[in-house]
Amino acid sequence: MSVTSPTPPARVRRRTAEGPAGGSARRVRRFTGRDRLVVSLMVLVPTLIVVLLVWLPALATVALSFARWEGIGSIDTIEWVGWRNYHDIFTIYPPFYPALQHNLIWLAFLFVVPTVFGIFLAVLLDKELRGSRFYQTAFYLPVVLSLALTGFIWQLLYSRDQGLINAITGAQIDWYGDPKVNLWAVLVATGWKHVGYIMLLYLAGLKAVDPSLREAAAMDGSSELSTFFRVILPVMRPINLIVLVVTVIDSLRAFDLVWVVNKGRNGLEIIAALVTQNVVGEASRIGFGSALATIMLLISSVFVVIYLNVVMREQK
Repeated sequence: MSVTSPTPPARVRRRTAEGPAGGSARRVRRFTGRDRLVVSLMVLVPTLIVVLLVWLPALATVALSFARWEGIGSIDTIEWVGWRNYHDIFTIYPPFYPALQHNLIWLAFLFVVPTVFGIFLAVLLDKELRGSRFYQTAFYLPVVLSLALTGFIWQLLYSRDQGLINAITGAQIDWYGDPKVNLWAVLVATGWKHVGYIMLLYLAGLKAVDPSLREAAAMDGSSELSTFFRVILPVMRPINLIVLVVTVIDSLRAFDLVWVVNKGRNGLEIIAALVTQNVVGEASRIGFGSALATIMLLISSVFVVIYLNVVMREQK
């Protein structure tokens, strides 16, 4: 004799399907083997690329800074000399201190002139003027120009015999050859490329500012200039930190225009050029050049650590 179980009422069936809390049943999607493989590749491949192209060369540079090696022969020919390379850099290497001074001048110039001008352009373009898209493209265009084209453009301006500046002023200044002015000439060319990048960063920051802050400041009778410096600029603190770090790193790795002009000599000594001269130049002093590169790495790392510390503290 078969016993037929009674069919539960509709209310009971609905409650069972919805769960005890009356909510919809949550379906937990489990990763399949293919999903795990894709996620693993998405994590491992970029990590491997960063390790191979960034961390291993950086660690190798730090290690070789304690050695003497001409880059010829096997690794067995490396002579470990301890801190001698650093001692020689600070005591018997005359180009180092002028290069360090030029990098500091580079940093001060980029932070004062192109940064301030980039903020000014960002504020103007944030007002949605007619043709603002065209101006954004025009001001950012120098950032994406190639080194060869940039050097050609400024050669047309700085040439002693046929340059536009000397033709207008009637002077005969050797802008790239005179050690008294060539650093400032290159700084102007570098600032021309740097302005567009700073403008884009601050323009993105201004677009993200809450409009109610400006409205509240205007209701309090604050002027537009006072509102920017007392309200808007402090709100964009993350952008300010990014600009500071980018400017410091750019001032340390300044190399391209300097190397094109005179390979970092005759008044244009900078640390990056000294590294290149020692690593791939005629001297081929791998260990000595690695010590100079390590000094650059340490200086830039200080500002990167400060930036990361501030960002992580704000996230907490």
